[in-house]
Amino acid sequence: MTIEPQPVETTDQASEQSLTSDRGHIGDSIFKGISVGSGGLILVILAAVALFLIVQAIPAFLGDPRYQHYGNTWTYVAPYLFGTIWASFLALLIAVPVAVGIALYISHYAPKRLSTPVAFVIDLLAAVPSVVFGLWGINTLAPLLVPSYQWLNAHLGWIPVFSGAVSGTGRTMLTAALVLAIMILPIITSLAREVFLRTPGLQEEASLALGATRWEMIKQVVLPFGRSGIVSASMLGLGRALGETMAVAMVLSGGRHISFQLLTSQNPNTIAANIALSFPEADGFAVPQLIATGLVLFVITFAVNMAGRAITRGPKTSRADRERKRAGKEPK
Repeated sequence: MTIEPQPVETTDQASEQSLTSDRGHIGDSIFKGISVGSGGLILVILAAVALFLIVQAIPAFLGDPRYQHYGNTWTYVAPYLFGTIWASFLALLIAVPVAVGIALYISHYAPKRLSTPVAFVIDLLAAVPSVVFGLWGINTLAPLLVPSYQWLNAHLGWIPVFSGAVSGTGRTMLTAALVLAIMILPIITSLAREVFLRTPGLQEEASLALGATRWEMIKQVVLPFGRSGIVSASMLGLGRALGETMAVAMVLSGGRHISFQLLTSQNPNTIAANIALSFPEADGFAVPQLIATGLVLFVITFAVNMAGRAITRGPKTSRADRERKRAGKEPK
């Protein structure tokens, strides 16, 4: 009598069977339902907001004279769209290098007893309401920067962005960009710090063992590893800057202008700030145009988030390539 050998179950097969078991607890089903419902609810809310904006803005885009209170809708929104993009770009230009430097200091330079308090203070800035930033900007920062603006105009006035008559109040596009940069600084710093802290320690030690200094190690290992995280943090900060309302409305002396000058009192306003300032006095025929500008801002913000998602996603790989990589083979 011969005994046939039974197939031995591999570890991978056993773990796969245990993970795909249908015998779950009721808590698992409840948690799954809550998770799926929450994800679906976000999509429903986003679709509802988009539908509301489209329905309310249609009269302004159709060219009905009754709903052209501020003139042609596209001509009306163009200066505010420019001001929104210009202010957000300047804020990002100021905030990203500072945020990356702070994140590197916290993650790789500061001692433990100092890095934790510094990180806590940076995170605490995110909890400050925008109206507080606006009050600080208009009462403290703007008057304080007037002498610096006069110096820039006197010595660098040949550069177009620093030309023109300097504002005596300091309520300029550069001041608004500085306030926005401070507001988005905690978001970018926190995300960049978390990415830098997850850099593989073996790679850092290998770079140092080969004779690299700490800065060379950061340049060779940490920054390449955290590039996608920096881009994601920047896109998130840009989305916050695009939609900021009260701080810009309080600090910026804006109007319907298209100008790259940073130090004058004739500045382009942003879409969000214009809506906040104009909505209380708008009648039923002016509201659709204001909502139309809000729809443009919604589309721009959505496009920025999608672009950031595409940048950080990286090149697409097929399922077969992923299986080969998991098996240790190079994809063809």
